[in-house]
Amino acid sequence: MIWNLNPKSRAFRFIGHQDIVTAVHFSPSGELLASGSRDRTVRLWTPSIKGESTVLKAHTASVRSVSFSADGQRLVTASDDKSVKVWSVHRQKFIYSLNQHTNWVRCARFSPDGRLVASCGDDRTVRLWDTSTRLCVNTFTDYGGPATFVNFDSSGTCIASSGADNTLKIWDIRTNKLIQHYQVHSAAVSSFSFHPSGSYLISGSSDSTVKIVDLLEGRLIYTLHGHKGPVLAVAFSREGDLFASGGSDSQVLMWKTNFDAPDYRETMSRHRKRVTPDPPPHLTDIFPRSPHLHFGHRAAAAAVEINPVVADVHTAHPQVLEVGEDPFYTPAAGRHAGGIADPTKERPGTSAGLPSTFTHMQHQEEAREEDILQPGVTDLHREHSESSPALRSTLEHIVQQLDILTQ
Repeated sequence: MIWNLNPKSRAFRFIGHQDIVTAVHFSPSGELLASGSRDRTVRLWTPSIKGESTVLKAHTASVRSVSFSADGQRLVTASDDKSVKVWSVHRQKFIYSLNQHTNWVRCARFSPDGRLVASCGDDRTVRLWDTSTRLCVNTFTDYGGPATFVNFDSSGTCIASSGADNTLKIWDIRTNKLIQHYQVHSAAVSSFSFHPSGSYLISGSSDSTVKIVDLLEGRLIYTLHGHKGPVLAVAFSREGDLFASGGSDSQVLMWKTNFDAPDYRETMSRHRKRVTPDPPPHLTDIFPRSPHLHFGHRAAAAAVEINPVVADVHTAHPQVLEVGEDPFYTPAAGRHAGGIADPTKERPGTSAGLPSTFTHMQHQEEAREEDILQPGVTDLHREHSESSPALRSTLEHIVQQLDILTQ
């Protein structure tokens, strides 16, 4: 589902997968959405009212992870078939597979420059791959259980990985050394996200908490309580002023950072000065450092515990627009709370394949939608201009919703 962050806005449910959706990721441009599923497929969606998608098939087991490269040209996926696969986005084709994992692969990510891929899995390893030679160039094995998540920092010189052994580890890939080690959770760490500045990291865990770590000082600074079950995913916004967490309690919580203090702005200013096109920036605030061990029970008093009262922004039954292919769809099933389904209209289906280029596709589709839908709505409004106030109110609501959908 795609949500508009404005309160009480309509949500969009894209239908096409035949089993549980395990991962989603927007392209850097925002014009495409990738999804992976237990149905063994990857789909590329154009996030518009038509809900068109193309299906990518090569995995032979559940897809655990999907992620675009920084230029949006490639997609990397990880699967329970023990493989990492790389795809061409514009050609919509499988390119090659990376096959040295010996158990399920949970996560795979491109480096910022696209030259490396990091992956991790239930074989308790984190692997680095060279995308030009397609060879594994390094393996990190310091885990007491499955490695659950991996990602590069913004400079591309460090990777962080999390494990079912409750740990977060940061490695310098130039020296292949562990430089920071955090054990701040009391259960498996499922996901984490670097702040855009590279100075902070948030993590979500099966212990139902979200933790914020200051990477410059090497310590836990916040513990956030809001979920009523395991936290499955966390992510910073592109600007770093917000972050979201999703859990098994069926909640997605939005949090606002307090990194706008003077010392934070100064850190961001220094970071921006370091960023140059060539060579790529280094995370100099972390490297070089001796390996740093941080255990939660030793400095619990230094971290701030936050137990917010979380208010529901959306109603329990938000208006949902179904788009995409649903083999079990009926007109009656299409009527969700607040939604309107017209059984006389043909339901948009999933495309067998999207056009070979996605440039400006979203804008073209929206323009076509406006050309098709808007005159009919206007005529309908004029035809019933003399009707009852209740009917006029309903028609005005429909016009407003269609205006939103065609923007």
